[in-house]
Amino acid sequence: MTTTQSAPPAAERTVYHPSSGAQLVTLARAMLRSFFRDRTALFFTFFFPLMFLVVFGLIFANPGAAKTTVGVVGGGQLIDNLPSQVLTPKRFATLDEGVAAVRKGELAAVLQQQGDVLVVRYAASDQVKAATINGVLSSVVDRGNVAASGAAPRLRLDTHQVEDQSLQPIQFTTGGILSWGVATSAAFGAALTIVSWRKKQLLRRVRLSPAPVWTVVVARVGVSLVVALVQAAIYVGVALTPPFGLQLADSWWLALPVLICGTLSFLSIGLLVGSIAKTEEAASAMANFIVLPMAFLSGTFFDISAAPAWLRGVSQVFPLRHMNDAMLDVLARGQGFSAIWTECLVLLGFAVVLTAIATRVFRWDDV
Repeated sequence: MTTTQSAPPAAERTVYHPSSGAQLVTLARAMLRSFFRDRTALFFTFFFPLMFLVVFGLIFANPGAAKTTVGVVGGGQLIDNLPSQVLTPKRFATLDEGVAAVRKGELAAVLQQQGDVLVVRYAASDQVKAATINGVLSSVVDRGNVAASGAAPRLRLDTHQVEDQSLQPIQFTTGGILSWGVATSAAFGAALTIVSWRKKQLLRRVRLSPAPVWTVVVARVGVSLVVALVQAAIYVGVALTPPFGLQLADSWWLALPVLICGTLSFLSIGLLVGSIAKTEEAASAMANFIVLPMAFLSGTFFDISAAPAWLRGVSQVFPLRHMNDAMLDVLARGQGFSAIWTECLVLLGFAVVLTAIATRVFRWDDV
């Protein structure tokens, strides 16, 4: 007589559930594979910001690019004493030819010394450049008057930059471009991932699965931090090459905590956007509406110290302004932790507040 063994009761069956650590690793791997397979995401995360670094780095690496070309007619003591550091002369046969070139926008100004008078004809369309040229030429005339008087000058100017003489403009460009790249990838990555997973009902499956919710959050944070570190390695590595000439300050390693705090801050923006937006198009538009104006108002591409006081005050509200300032302190100015701890606290505070708001409006599905 053959006997068959019956299956154990359901209560006695052993169901294997992977540990939280294994679930976290699996989720992180899935997110990384999804990210690196998306060519569009790779372009806008790594190569698009890198284009700005290359363009600005090459432009400002050429000392002659900062000089202003002016037309020069004839010679004379004042013409010979033009400062070559800021002005590049271009010769013309007559003053009328030079004036015609100025009117066409080919030159900022044209000069001719007529006896004891320095004749200047300039274009007022660029008020900043016109004021600079007039100021430089006024100093040339003043020095000529002192020399003609035969008296020794009583007053003198002593100037010296506070930074190391070897500093190049790339020192100040790299930190801003890196901050903007990290901000863009963190905000867009979090927002688009949440919206995409919600539409595909992956969020609902994750919620119903044995995996704790915190593993999803930690995996997303971990992926963003890995991407930020790769961005930093690429941007700094390119800036260190001879065409750009970046020289890292001794405190360069303090950029790491700034990088972490900045990534968390902009992840919170992406989380809030992803919680509100219903489509990928809406999420992309909302994130772009937040991050791009912030980049221009936070000193990413140019110095805003000359901006109106109210605009500088508004920029202090943006997390990117604090990340830019902190990166500049550690990469270019060689400052220590005392210079960035306040900026890091602001970035972390921003992350906490926005994350708290996002959790109140977060939706697991569109239903």
